Amino acid sequence: MHGLTKRQEQTLSFIRNSIQERGYPPTLREIGEHMGIKSTNGVNDHLRALERKGYLRREDMKSRALKLVEDSRQRSTAMSSEDFVEIQVVGRVAAGAPLLAEENVVDTVRIDRMLVRGGKDVFGLKVTGDSMVEAGIFSGDYIFVRKQATADRGDIVVALIGDEATVKYFYPEKDYVRFQPANGQMAPILVRATDFKPTMLLGKVVGVFRKI
Repeated sequence: MHGLTKRQEQTLSFIRNSIQERGYPPTLREIGEHMGIKSTNGVNDHLRALERKGYLRREDMKSRALKLVEDSRQRSTAMSSEDFVEIQVVGRVAAGAPLLAEENVVDTVRIDRMLVRGGKDVFGLKVTGDSMVEAGIFSGDYIFVRKQATADRGDIVVALIGDEATVKYFYPEKDYVRFQPANGQMAPILVRATDFKPTMLLGKVVGVFRKI
C-alpha cells in the first residue's frame, strides 16, 4: 500500500478483516492486543496516521467509529447491482408472528454484499437502548441479523424474551441461558434451561449500520 509503513498496513488489514468478518471495526484494545501495543495512545498514533494518509475516517476518537476509505474509493467505480443485497428492516417482532411479514417490514436498505453474509436470510432491526454500547452497538443503530435458531457461545444474538426482542451476548450455561449485555451498568437476563426454546433465538448479529 502506497505510503504506509508495515505496522500501518498490519493495522489497516486487521481493521478490514474485522469489518468483513463481524460487520464492525475492532476496539482500541483489540487492535492493541493484535499489534502488541500496550497503550491506547500507541494505537491512536497508528489510526491518526492512517486517517492522515486517507485510508480511514473517524467520527470521533473511538475505534468503533472507523470507516474504511480506501475500499470505497477503489470499488466505487466498479460496483454493479450484483454487488449489493437488499435487506428488509423490521419495525417490530412479535411471538408467533412471521418475522418478515409485510406489516412488520418498515424499510429496505441496499448495502455492499461484502459487508453482510447470508443474503436473503438477513434482516435489519433498529436498536433501542444502551445495553450493547461496549460492543460498539448504540441506540439508533441498525443491526443486520442472520436468521438462525442456533448460536455459538459468545455470539451476539437477537432473542425474543417475553414480548420483547433484545440484543445480547449468548451464553448457554448448565441450568440457564445467560443473555449478557455489553454494559457494565446492566445485569444479564437469565432464562432457565427448562424454559428456553430455540424459537427464542431470532438470529445472529452479522453487521452494524450507523447513520452519520
